[in-house]
Amino acid sequence: MKDNLAMDQQSAGASRRNLILGAGAAAAVAGVGVALWRFQPQAVTAAASHPVWTQQFDTPSGEGLAMAAFQGKPLLLNFWATWCPPCVDELPMIDAFWRENVAKNHQVVALAIDQPSAVRRFLARQPLGFPVGLAGLAGTELAKSLGNAAGGLPFTVFFKADGSIWRQKMGQLTADDLMQWRSVGA
Repeated sequence: MKDNLAMDQQSAGASRRNLILGAGAAAAVAGVGVALWRFQPQAVTAAASHPVWTQQFDTPSGEGLAMAAFQGKPLLLNFWATWCPPCVDELPMIDAFWRENVAKNHQVVALAIDQPSAVRRFLARQPLGFPVGLAGLAGTELAKSLGNAAGGLPFTVFFKADGSIWRQKMGQLTADDLMQWRSVGA
């Protein structure tokens, strides 16, 4: 009898341990699923009449940058910050893409979610040929309205010439992303 009691206690302990491990694993899977869902770009309705086209930003040199001026041609709108390593890493590639395709009517605008002084220092070290707007914290809300529910950076929206959104990309761009957009952006 003594042996059976010990076996029953071991069996109950193992069952309890398995139950706790199973519940922990289920919670971990659910957490990963929610995180992946939150970082997926969300759908945007009526992109051609979206408030992005009414926005105006200052440039680092103090000029105005009206987003309405970019309607009617393909536009890559990139949200970035100087403190974001993937953002900084992708900017030279985006600049090279812009230089190669500006004659083909492809436009690029980068909106900095950052302090103006930090953006000016960055651009003094690494000039960009395309327009840069100082969006500040308001840029985060604009990015959210364009499908960036998580508010992460970098975030890029590819607009077709008709103002509709072809694609949204959370995370660092690749050369393949740019080549695909070039072929459908017109």
